[in-house]
Amino acid sequence: MPFITQSSIREVIDKMDAVAVVGDYVRLENRSGRFMGICPFHKEKTPSFSVNPDLKLYHCFGCGKGGTVLNFVMEMDKLSFPEAVESLAKRFGVVLQYEAGGDTEIDKNASKTEALFELYARVAGSFHYLLTQTPLGGPALAYVLSRGISHEMVEKFKLGYAPTDRYWLYGFLSKKGYSEEFLAVSALFAQKYPRMSFFADRLIFPINDRQGRTVAFGGRLLSGNGPKYLNTPESVVYKKGQTLFAIDAALPEIKKTRKAYIAEGYMDVIALHQAGVTNAVAPLGTAFTEEQARLLRRFADRVSLVFDSDNAGQAAAVKAILTCRRNGLTANVVVPDKTALMSMNSRRVAGDGIEDTLKRVIKMKDPADILKEFGKEVLKNSVKSDILDFDYLIARCKEVYDTNESEGKVKAAAFVFPYLEALDSDVVRDTVLGQLADALRVDREAVRNDYNKRRTSASFARNAATGNSQDQQPHRVTGIRMNDELFLLAVAAVNDSLYPQFRARISIKEIDDPAAKDVFIALEDCFVHDETGLDALLPRIDSENVRKFIVERGASKEFSSNPKQLISDGIKRIKQKRIERRLANIVTELRLIESSQNKDENIYRSAALYEELLLEKIHVDAELRKLKENKE
Repeated sequence: MPFITQSSIREVIDKMDAVAVVGDYVRLENRSGRFMGICPFHKEKTPSFSVNPDLKLYHCFGCGKGGTVLNFVMEMDKLSFPEAVESLAKRFGVVLQYEAGGDTEIDKNASKTEALFELYARVAGSFHYLLTQTPLGGPALAYVLSRGISHEMVEKFKLGYAPTDRYWLYGFLSKKGYSEEFLAVSALFAQKYPRMSFFADRLIFPINDRQGRTVAFGGRLLSGNGPKYLNTPESVVYKKGQTLFAIDAALPEIKKTRKAYIAEGYMDVIALHQAGVTNAVAPLGTAFTEEQARLLRRFADRVSLVFDSDNAGQAAAVKAILTCRRNGLTANVVVPDKTALMSMNSRRVAGDGIEDTLKRVIKMKDPADILKEFGKEVLKNSVKSDILDFDYLIARCKEVYDTNESEGKVKAAAFVFPYLEALDSDVVRDTVLGQLADALRVDREAVRNDYNKRRTSASFARNAATGNSQDQQPHRVTGIRMNDELFLLAVAAVNDSLYPQFRARISIKEIDDPAAKDVFIALEDCFVHDETGLDALLPRIDSENVRKFIVERGASKEFSSNPKQLISDGIKRIKQKRIERRLANIVTELRLIESSQNKDENIYRSAALYEELLLEKIHVDAELRKLKENKE
């Protein structure tokens, strides 16, 4: 595969909006020119993640992760360097140029991830066509519409249909030029039978990433035997624990409101979007995961759980509450109530009063059922009625245990203890613990004692081990000693446009510190090859600690304020110290000669050296005086 030209890479970096790019993953706030947010690489509550838009650097002062924004994209999306450059080039309208040596247009798209994105887009389009434009998809489309889902939502989510013939998809894609080897690793076909489609006679839900690229598919069985829902296996572009259904459609509203609704299934999410709740997402065939919570935490502060009212749904809600709290998200649970229903013009069954309607809504298993039975206005208003996660847990434990009995009180308290452990504030935890005791009508000190005993037990530690760690202490780069030389080279590295003038005033022979020399050599190599920017510089620095040091200081903007003056002052300090050291050595040698002459040790030879040193001292004194007078 031919290399992308350096000029193209430079153009991508120059045109790239660092804040916009990182803002796709982390909510950033402008704090006096520094853009801060919650770090996506470690668990924290107070923002310590910083982006420097001028240098296009990121750095977390909590965990120490940092680098260029290009590195950030590679890390977040698991891309190679060329893939990250190509992705950003598309976003910022840069036409990449490639070095000679092959069919660049074919080779450019030859990466496995890019090829999979193109394949999934084609398959999603084909399934959608079968659902909406052919008799084959008629029954599946009729089913969707019978659930109250509109044609608009069918188009918005690009719903599709996989035909009963399991060999249809392989034949279709083979005719489009896809190789047998590539289709075998596409996650669309059975491993043992590589020509047999993973889906047959299923309603298809394309699963997209944050950028709206299709990365996988979910399928609902319409007839025959088999699991009701089925997802494509994980691949290089799809990790189900790190993806949420409808995240691309929901993200704008999530960013705007700082809130997300989490439902259990595809149809529930689509129903919510149809009702105007466009910040709704869903896990993908599994419980709500730690990775999914951290993904939402980048853009939201709170979530509302819209889970089924059956036992499985309620158990999932309890787990989701703990997952949210462990990852810094405030969680509410949707529970429709009379107040919400009284405020709307609901479509009721003839003869039903508001109480009857309320009972029927509460008995509905999921949002899709409410949409079908009552319409989008009822659904929209019903999800507005939610309660705090703690209140929900109290109500839930009273349903499960008989809290009129002492044994039931003990079990009910134990049911809530993992929630207490997931809280990130001792003050809040102590307050909630008191509320728990009051709700169960037991002595507060008794509940506190039980909690403390349980907290220190091995079993409780295992229950809390799913991610409940304290925020890391601020990270500092170790093994690097700040000195004038390293400070100067760091300023030059962060402001490499000044390097041509810098190198004309000081040479590497005047630098003693090994870390500073490492940076100097890297800067000179970039200069010789006419490459600029930290994306070119950092890989040339051998020491990882030095690289981290440059990124950390660059992200802090410490070296960006009046860099010309910083460099001028730095050069002056280094030259002055070198002259002062030389002067001190001359004085020492003169004293040694004076001492040897007193002992009649080779007087003539010593006299000549003494005179030579005196002349050098006069010259060094004058050089130091000029430097101090700013007359270099």
